[in-house]
This record gives sequence, structure tokens and C-alpha cells, in this order.
Amino acid sequence: MRPFVPEPPVIARPRRRLRHPHLIGRLRRAREPEPAAQPRPDDGTLAAACAVAGNVSSPAVDQATTPPAWLDRARSWLAERQARGDDDGEAAAVGTGGEPTEQACRAAVEAVAEEDGLVLTAGGAAERARLLADELSGFGPLAPLVRADGVTDVLVDGNGRVWTDGADGLRQTGTILPPERARQLAVRLLHRAGRRLDAAVPLADARVDGIRVHAVLPPLSGAGPLLSLRVPSRRRPSLAVLAEGWPDGERWQAAVQHLVAAHATVLVSGATGTGKTTLLSAALGEADPAERIITVEDTLEAAPAHPHVVCLQARSANAEGAGEVGLAELIRQALRMRPDRLVVGECRGAEVAEMLTALNTGHQGAWGTLHANSADDVPARLTAMGALAGWSAEALTAQVHAGVDAVLHLRRDAAGRHPVSLAVPVVEEHGAGLRMLPVLTDVDGRAVRGPGWDVLAARLKGRAP
Repeated sequence: MRPFVPEPPVIARPRRRLRHPHLIGRLRRAREPEPAAQPRPDDGTLAAACAVAGNVSSPAVDQATTPPAWLDRARSWLAERQARGDDDGEAAAVGTGGEPTEQACRAAVEAVAEEDGLVLTAGGAAERARLLADELSGFGPLAPLVRADGVTDVLVDGNGRVWTDGADGLRQTGTILPPERARQLAVRLLHRAGRRLDAAVPLADARVDGIRVHAVLPPLSGAGPLLSLRVPSRRRPSLAVLAEGWPDGERWQAAVQHLVAAHATVLVSGATGTGKTTLLSAALGEADPAERIITVEDTLEAAPAHPHVVCLQARSANAEGAGEVGLAELIRQALRMRPDRLVVGECRGAEVAEMLTALNTGHQGAWGTLHANSADDVPARLTAMGALAGWSAEALTAQVHAGVDAVLHLRRDAAGRHPVSLAVPVVEEHGAGLRMLPVLTDVDGRAVRGPGWDVLAARLKGRAP
């Protein structure tokens, strides 16, 4: 459970007139005593810390449900000054593009505190300013969860309950986000990314401040809005660091390093949350620094620790249905940018045809990810995606066999996120399709060689330095 940090210490002083007399009436009408924090049971979950400055631990509270009264008043103070277009120092701090700067938020916080006859500590004022900025242009009451170490996903269900996923698995937090607040937050976040979210367009996704945002509105979502935030890792662990947490990690690490050095073309498969992109990034960090890596993704997530990485990101159509740039087009463009390695993050559909075409035109050493329940399921997934591009099963089989050297499958279980299978695609007898031949398989925590070992070695012979 993340500790709740209480309101900053304040020092009462005699009331003074607010520097902005025209706001006194509004602020007095809006002033209400802030509700006392109600402690919640310590349920052992990651609690929302929509907190203010200080370091005193106390039980987590459901502060997202009832935001502090000062927050709404500070927001009104900023809106008033933006509307008036004042040109003094504080007004200039309101910022450009409609988003308040840190200085503007600090001025609003101090103005409201002065009306209340309070003196905030420097830390308290700074933390209140950050909360205000989160509410106006950030992730609102979800911001502390987004910033928390180890959190990979923040999820709001239709009942307003907030969950987090990370190294410790899926946990319910102490935060409750009422439907109207969840809707307002989702609409604002998508609007920042230039996306529309309303009754006519009830579902949308976008990237905001590096975080993938997906939202669904009723009636598609049932009781209330659904909000899913995918938080990229702030760390870029090396392959060696990842392997420390894998069963028989040294052997798996050596296998991945050999695949990279030999310029093998590899597909990383696994279910959601198994660490496909993390492993892909770590593997590419092992590539020769002189190589040029071009990544193509729906949402930028891959972050190889490599000196020469060029990133391309797909773009969805706007509200008028124009301006879409998909993965297939980006793959075509990437081939004109002199890639030594092409990386396609998460193949989902017809773009697999462009990727396989690229792999069979001399671009070795490519990596990509896709969702699959096991390595054995990868041929069926590829066949289904090829069909979306109008390819026959026979054409897909030939392209995969010629262009893909190996499939590395990941699993998430009690041992964590780790590889469980390395396999090579081979053609069935009589050309009846593809099957996966095991190269390495996790058996009770040990990486055991399979019949595909020699097949893969023969494919990569002469490629490794």
C-alpha cells in the first residue's frame, strides 16, 4: 500500500484582502470547509496518493471521490485570468496552448491560500501546484498511480474502481473515480491528443505524454466509462538484468544474444503483459552500435538502449476520417530509410504482408511482436493476419518459412515474465502448412534443447560474427 501523505502544515494568520478584489465574492461563495480525511482499511493494495506535501504516513484515503475544495477554486482563479487576458506577471504565467504553466498553478494556489488566511510551506505550495496541473492538463487523480514505480497499467472500470497492474500483479487501489469525473478525464486526455470522444465516437485511443490512453463510453461500456492507461517502463533494463530474473537465465540470455549477433529474424510472442516489448528492447540493445534500427509501432513503446534508433508511429484518422497513416504504409517508408534492422511492434493485421515482404527482400535481423497463447499458435495467427491482406495459406507459409528464423515465446506466471519456448517454423509434410519445431523449452525451470536446435543452427550458419 502506498502511504497517504496529509495536507501540508499551515499557519493561520489574520485575514487580508485578496490582491484580486473582483474574485473575493466568487471565492467566498465557493469556500467550503474541506472534508476531514476518512481513513480506509489497509487492504494491502496500492492506494492512490492524491496527496500534498509532507512525509508523514497515514492510512490511504479515497480522495479521488471528493477532490479538495481548494482545487476547484484554484481552477476557477486560473480560468478567470485566462478569460481576462491579464498581462501582468502572473497572467503571463498562464502559459500557451491553453495549458497552465507551473508558475501559473503556483500563483493560483497561493491566491486561494491567501483568501483562506493560510501560509503554505514551500513544499506544500509546490505539491498543491502539481496537483492542480494534474487536474487541468495531466492525469488528474490517476497521476500518482501513473507516476508510481513498477506500475505498467492503470485501469478504471465501469463502477469507478481503479486498478493497477505491475510486478505484483493486478491490484485494486483505494481510488474511486465517479462516472462523470472518469468521463471528463477521458475526454480531456483524448482531446489533448487531437482525438474525439463523445456519444458519436464512444471509443478512442491515443498517446498522451508517452502513455497509451484507451477509453470507452456508455452504452458500449455498460455502467460507466472505461479507461485504460498503459504506462511505459521508466527503466530500460539490459538483457543481462532481465535474465537475472529468468529460470535458467544464463542459457536463455546466450540464446537471445546469438540470435541478435547472427542477424536472425525473430518474432516475440506472448499474451498481454508478458514483457514482449521489454525483451525486444533489451535484445536490440545488444545490436552493433554501428547499425541503424528503425522501429514501426502503433504507439511508441520500444526503447532500445542503442545509439541509432529511428522511431515511426502510426496515426489514426481524425474526426472527419482523414489523415490515417497505418503500419503497412510506415513499413514501406521505413524500407526507404536504410534500415540495418527493422522492428515492427505488435503485428495485428494486414501489415504482416508488408513485414514479410520486407523480410524476404534482404532485410535480415528484423524483430517483431505479436499476441499468441503459445509458440505453436503462431502459425495460425500469422495465417489469419495474412488472410486479411488477401494472402492464401500457401503464400503465407512460403513467406514465413523463408523470412522468419525463430519465434521466442514469453509467459507470465509465478516465476515472473520469462521465455518458455524458442522454436523455428518449418513446413509440414506435403506443404500442408507450418509447424513450430522446439529449439529450447522451459521444463521445470530448465531450458532444454529440442529437435529444432540443429535446424536453427543450420539456418544461422555463417551469419554470426
